[in-house]
Amino acid sequence: MNPLLQKLQPYPFERLRQLFAGVAPNPALRPISLGIGEPRHPAPPLVEQAIGQAMQGLSVYPPTAGDPQLRKACAGWLQRRYGLEIDALREVLPVNGSREALFAFAQTVIDPTRDAVVVCPNPFYQIYEGAALLAGATPWYAPSDPARNFAVDWDSVPADVWARTQLVFVCSPGNPTGAVMPLQEWRKLFELSDRHGFVIASDECYSEIYFQGEPPLGGLEAAHKLGRGFERLVAFTSLSKRSNVPGLRSGFVAGDADILKSFLLYRTYHGSAMSPIVQAASIAAWNDEAHVIDNRAQYRRKFAEVTPMLSAVLDVGLPDAGFYLWAGVEGSDEAFARDLLAQYNVTVLPGSYLARETGGFNPGRGRIRMALVADTAECLEAAGRIVQFVQSRTKSSQ
Repeated sequence: MNPLLQKLQPYPFERLRQLFAGVAPNPALRPISLGIGEPRHPAPPLVEQAIGQAMQGLSVYPPTAGDPQLRKACAGWLQRRYGLEIDALREVLPVNGSREALFAFAQTVIDPTRDAVVVCPNPFYQIYEGAALLAGATPWYAPSDPARNFAVDWDSVPADVWARTQLVFVCSPGNPTGAVMPLQEWRKLFELSDRHGFVIASDECYSEIYFQGEPPLGGLEAAHKLGRGFERLVAFTSLSKRSNVPGLRSGFVAGDADILKSFLLYRTYHGSAMSPIVQAASIAAWNDEAHVIDNRAQYRRKFAEVTPMLSAVLDVGLPDAGFYLWAGVEGSDEAFARDLLAQYNVTVLPGSYLARETGGFNPGRGRIRMALVADTAECLEAAGRIVQFVQSRTKSSQ
């Protein structure tokens, strides 16, 4: 067996299952889960129609590089969304969702013979860590700073770590914090990349769910604004959150053409070709913005109703973007999640499961992540139960 598998830590939801072992949820209340970030708004009918019209695709082997029409649709979206002129055939590559691509990308760009380091935010999406470990690299966790709206503290990374870094994972808007990386932070990261030669993988799958008028800045957009090209920069995006089709497993990467050429070679051997049926559905989704605007409006209404309720009893505010609330709680985040399930049959994810302890400190400790992915009524019911739970805990501790 691959000895690197032994370095992998249990996924957060496996840890949650173990935490809840032996817990009997309140049977008087129907279960509500805010634990998993799985979009539950309806999929757009245009995607379903495209799938029904593309069944002939079952009879052919698809090329790994994807249909040129899909790559043009992705490039067209980048132009409309960010004002970027992209070479669809050299700077875009379709992928089977951002998770698969993020993992495979690390296997492509990391040279494990050179004491490789991969820097990722902390807290973080656990695929970054697993991808680094199985590529033979060592993860280094850059903490998010609550005092700066959970911006990643890139200055905390020592110079000797930067010197060994081959890959940096950026998540903006962030999971779980919802923080968006501003232009000055991108400038800093680009300067570090120029100095040390590392590649930047920019995970942007939450980019289309935001709560202010200005859409989140993307990595490629930041490079363009700063007058640079896409050297050592690849952005990852997905239809899962944007279009409510997580089961479609569809996204794309865009950026440095030389890196994408190597990534395509890896994927050709990896067997990562996207089904022609999924490609047809993806073309329809990337070419339409009306359903995205409607989806964003649904989240805005939901968060506008739920956030004030929870902010009355928890340390939480409206995020920049994404569909999570990242809330501070009194005491242990694990105990909070376990007791909430037992007493009010609501599932949330302990924040410590989404981070790693470094220097004796876990930046997720004392926080919970709540995914407001269900309809507004269900999220409001969950929020009401959480308010009652916190109030009852406060009374019992007095």
